[in-house]
Amino acid sequence: VVDPRNGRTINSNMADYLVPTNADIPDIEVISVGVPDLDASTLGGKGVGEVGIVGVAPAIANAVFHATGKRIRDLPITLEKLM
Repeated sequence: VVDPRNGRTINSNMADYLVPTNADIPDIEVISVGVPDLDASTLGGKGVGEVGIVGVAPAIANAVFHATGKRIRDLPITLEKLM
């Protein structure tokens, strides 16, 4: 369950958390601007997928810090680094 005021999960544990599926994602409309950028790639397209994943590792590292009190500054986060 998600609190609509701030977007945080309010489940008492992760066993009750429902993982979102494709059915939970709204329709996405793709609009082509029609101007290829041949300097970006041979097909003229630019990648945008990596932008959304940039903050994942720092978010997980912060969650580990808040849970354990140990700051991990390099990947991968392993049990050995937490000891």
